[in-house]
Parts: sequence; structure tokens; C-alpha cells
Amino acid sequence: MPLVPHSDTTLSTKDFKSDQEVRWCPGCGDYAILAAFQSFLPELGVPRENIVMISGIGCAARFPYYLSTYGMHSIHGRAPAIATGLASTRPDLSVWVITGDGDGLSIGGNHLIHALRRNVNINVLLFNNRIYGLTKGQYSPTSEAGKVTKSTPMGSLDTPFNPLSLALGAEATFVARTVDSDRKHLQSVLRAAADHPGASFVEIYQNCPIFNDDAFAPLKGTDERDVRLLRLEHGEPLRIGDQRGVVMGEYGELEVVDLDATVEDRLVRHDAHRQDSGYAFALSRLDYPAFAHVPIGVFRDVDRPTYDEQMTQQISETEPRAGMDAVADLLASGDTWTVDAT
Repeated sequence: MPLVPHSDTTLSTKDFKSDQEVRWCPGCGDYAILAAFQSFLPELGVPRENIVMISGIGCAARFPYYLSTYGMHSIHGRAPAIATGLASTRPDLSVWVITGDGDGLSIGGNHLIHALRRNVNINVLLFNNRIYGLTKGQYSPTSEAGKVTKSTPMGSLDTPFNPLSLALGAEATFVARTVDSDRKHLQSVLRAAADHPGASFVEIYQNCPIFNDDAFAPLKGTDERDVRLLRLEHGEPLRIGDQRGVVMGEYGELEVVDLDATVEDRLVRHDAHRQDSGYAFALSRLDYPAFAHVPIGVFRDVDRPTYDEQMTQQISETEPRAGMDAVADLLASGDTWTVDAT
């Protein structure tokens, strides 16, 4: 965030709590994410008036109400488009998009992928509870095949999206995943996303206790967590607990194998800065079948010119040549003609 000003005042978590009553269902994972986010914001050192939250429609979209920053509860699926306009014209702002698996991947899918491919300087937090919670429990783009819901009483026939694979396919320059219940990990990922110049995409596994309770239970119990979670740390070997690790297969694919002396030297070391997105994409596929091995952390973090910077440069180079002083001059330039009413 090179153009975002630094605050001369030391802020606290309390400074980022609004006067609005927080209203989600009891036990909702959004409470944990909100608390982690409110306590993380002072670490940015950014004045509250330079932080903006843009949300779409859904349970997560109430975030702007609960934070003492600027914000907008916008249109279903269109938060990335609105955030693009804001970030492109106000490089002094730290812009955050709050969306969900329905809002961001269904009606908002195109807006999301194009904001990511353009590398607009925004931070997208996608809360994934694998269900439509606000509209009372219909299946979503990330619900597993066979999911029985009010809209799929015989089971969903759809193949679900993998949000990380989608973001990487759109050439997102920063892609990460974390979990609502792991506050320390969540805040470390938020910090990395905020530090990244350009578009950052963070998937947050989030529990919906009413319509999809315990969807991520295999990742939260101590015993299960230790044998399923692959914690990504740049430069470190890819290990899952002390029993398994990740090696490169014969055809360049990533494979999870049991650890022994013969594979120790073959373990892949995580490289989040690899320019080719193929490696990060392969990592994103390791959670098949569902939750067998789930990588969390930063998958990809690479540098590429941002849309904002390129747009500003293009305008500065064009204006002197154009010789125009006002919008009216621009509108009357080029191929124009006058219609004679007679």
C-alpha cells in the first residue's frame, strides 16, 4: 500500500468497532472473523478514513456496518466492480471487498475474476460456508455434489467450484486460504494480503451453524487437523503433521506420501513467489477428495504491475498530447458530427 498514508495516532481494536449491534445467528463463524479483523486493523497503521469496506449481499455483507471505517453495502455480486472504480481513482485508500461463496462465485463470478486478472489494488475476502445462509439454506457454488438442501431435495448435481483454483485461473497475484476458528493464522494471512500490491484473494472457511453446521469439522478437531492440514510456509518443506509430506510426481503433479527416509529429500519446498501459477494451482487441487489434505496459508504471492498504476500512467502520458482542459473537450473530440434537424 505505497500510497496509503500512515496514521500518526496509535489506534486500538476499540477504535474500529462501530456503534451498531452485531447481529448474526449464534455460533456463526462471522463473529470470529469480525473480531480477528477488528483487532488486525490497528496493525495496518492506516487512518480509519483511509480504509473502505465494500460488500455485496449475504450474511458476510453486514461487515461495513460493524466497522468504524468508510464502507458500502452494495449490490448482489457487484462489490468487486464498485471496489475497482474506487481503488482506481483513490490510490490513497485501503480497499477491502467482503463477499461470500454465493455472492462472489455465482451472480458475482465475472466481476470477481476480472478484478483479479486486472490486478486491481483491492483485498477480496471470500467467506466460504458452502451454503446460501441469508436466503435460508439453498445449495451454493461451493456445496459438495450430492448436497441435500431446500433447493436440491434429491441432492445437488453440480460440480462445486474450488475458489482458489478459480482465482489462480484468473491469474490472481495473491491467493490464500485460512479458517475462521484459527485466529492467529487468519490474522497472519490478512497481514500478508494487505502488504501485497495489487489484488489479493483470501478464501476463509466459515461455519454456518444453522444451515450447514460442521461443514469443516474435519479440519478443526485436534486429531483430525494434524493429519489433514498442510500449512504453507514459504521456503519450508510441505509436511502434513509428522506422518506425511508432498513430493513431485512422475508427470509434475503433487502427491501426498507417507514420510520415511527415502522421501525426506524429495519433499517439495513451498515457493509462494513462483511466477508460473501452475504450482500454486496444483496445490489448490490437493484437497480432493474432500478434505483429504487441505493446504492453508499463502499459495501465491507474485509481483505484477497493478491496474491502478498502469491507468494512472496512461492518463498522465495521454493528457499532455490530448490538449484538452475539460470533459466537454473530450466529448467533442474525435469522430463527432452534428445532426441537422432540418
